[in-house]
Amino acid sequence: MKRLKVIFQLGALVLAPNLSGAVWATTAPELLKSYEVQSGKASPARGEQFFNAKHGKEWSCASCHENPPNHETKHIVTGKVIKPLSPNSNPERFTDQAKVEKWFKRNCNDVLGRECTAQEKADVLAWLMSVK
Repeated sequence: MKRLKVIFQLGALVLAPNLSGAVWATTAPELLKSYEVQSGKASPARGEQFFNAKHGKEWSCASCHENPPNHETKHIVTGKVIKPLSPNSNPERFTDQAKVEKWFKRNCNDVLGRECTAQEKADVLAWLMSVK
């Protein structure tokens, strides 16, 4: 029982800073670096190709975000306004790691039918950072 208590206490120490939000705040370059650490060097060319391609599902990333993703668009089903995806056009993009992961998970599932790999995220983010 004592051992379990210690494990929970250690878990709380690890998780507590993450719950404050400060640890989750980031920049697009920092996020890209973290994906590259997991996967290897990003390729903006691969990212653009990935963004525009259909991967066996009905949609591509460009279906909703358009290409170039540097202006407001609307979701093709809901009609909800989507702010520019490029961090050069929308400095708020890719500044909250929890939000980034939430949307990558949701959108990758819509486009791929699975979660994106760290390499796919790195490639797409590298390309998005190049879009003016």
